[in-house]
Amino acid sequence: MRVFALVAATVTTGLTSGLFYTYASVTPGLRTADSLVVVQVMQRLNVAVLNGWYLLGFVGTLVFTGLAVVLHLPSDGHRVLPAVVGALVCYTGSLVATRVVNLPLSQALAEAGEPGRPEYAEPDAPSGARRMRWSAARALLSTAALGCLCWALVMHSNVGPN
Repeated sequence: MRVFALVAATVTTGLTSGLFYTYASVTPGLRTADSLVVVQVMQRLNVAVLNGWYLLGFVGTLVFTGLAVVLHLPSDGHRVLPAVVGALVCYTGSLVATRVVNLPLSQALAEAGEPGRPEYAEPDAPSGARRMRWSAARALLSTAALGCLCWALVMHSNVGPN
């Protein structure tokens, strides 16, 4: 069960890390776009990302990494525990960044309405530096979590006599 939890945590963290990395890598290309285009693109991305695949990675990472921590609490799992706890801390940091910064910015874009419609209200800095900084932070934190889980798998495979 420990191996399953570690592998599932590593795979789901890889999915989430890849998504955050891609998002942080691609969105700076919007800096030179017209603000209406930026709003349309970001609104569509924010809607499209809410699907089962995203949920699998986003929630699965937290569930499987938490499960891996619990399963490695007994004394015979302590060797792997620091790396798994490190992964959980890093991933939780990416969730905090998402909740505190990225979600409110996405909500402001959603509330702006559809560009070109009379009810549209231009949001403040739709592709601003703040969004990009925190997107990069999420990518770095989730990648660090992935690295910790990879190290945990290495440590797990080195347990016992050679």
